[in-house]
Amino acid sequence: MATQSKKKMGRPATGKGTRVTTRLHADIMDPLDAYAAKQPDQPSRAEAIRRILREYLKREEG
Repeated sequence: MATQSKKKMGRPATGKGTRVTTRLHADIMDPLDAYAAKQPDQPSRAEAIRRILREYLKREEG
């Protein structure tokens, strides 16, 4: 008898990077969701956070 494994939720593991977990209050979450909704590809919250952080770090370097 074949067994089926459950499909895992979320982004597939890449084996790279360090997981960072945090809680966000509505005063940050609402603008974050608005930012993601304005993007052509409507990224996930995690991807939106990565993009915002990359943009910020680029500006700080220059």
